[in-house]
Amino acid sequence: MDQKPASQDIIRALLDKYGTTFAQDTGIEMQNEPSPLFCLLCAALVFSTRITHTLAQNAAAGIFQRGWTTAEKLASTTWEERVRALNEARYRRYDEQTASYLGEAARKALDDYDGDLRNLRRKADHSPPLERRLLKEFKGIGNVGAEIFCREVQVIWRELLPFADERVTEAARRLGLPASAEELRELAGDDAFPLLAAALVKVGLETDYDAVRATGAGIHSMQGPE
Repeated sequence: MDQKPASQDIIRALLDKYGTTFAQDTGIEMQNEPSPLFCLLCAALVFSTRITHTLAQNAAAGIFQRGWTTAEKLASTTWEERVRALNEARYRRYDEQTASYLGEAARKALDDYDGDLRNLRRKADHSPPLERRLLKEFKGIGNVGAEIFCREVQVIWRELLPFADERVTEAARRLGLPASAEELRELAGDDAFPLLAAALVKVGLETDYDAVRATGAGIHSMQGPE
């Protein structure tokens, strides 16, 4: 029996329920411009700590709502202001360390890349491995943070497409989808793949596999016999 229709039904169920990127959820309009790229770096830093993704999302959104959306603006804040912003979003466990990392990220972005992460991309010569290595030079951005950034920025930095980290491939396996980024890309298409990658991470975070399977089965049954 051909498994492709079932895979497509699962993908449709995923995209219907979770079909937005984390950047979109955090209020970042992803464009290849200095401000959204810097916001994504900050979001990746905040999301990569051991805290729930909902709290992390609220904390990142709180930072951006204060207008701290460029390296220059964030660098002009005090450590105390950043701690207060994180605390108000109930991001308390790592607030002091994260506040320090955010300040250092802003200064490094200014010193090394003139506040524009497109210069990081140029320095890496559009090479995904080099981009990841340069990202990890930011204090607080380790493997997880670099993976979050790359998974989200592939919407516009197409050299990264298809980027799927372990969270994506593990969720795909559990749903009976291919665990290969290339195979997932073939099923979803280039434009939908970044949305699918985010959806797979979300279904794993919510442990929502059964509901997605049930929705996929319902979509399949509505299509009738082939």
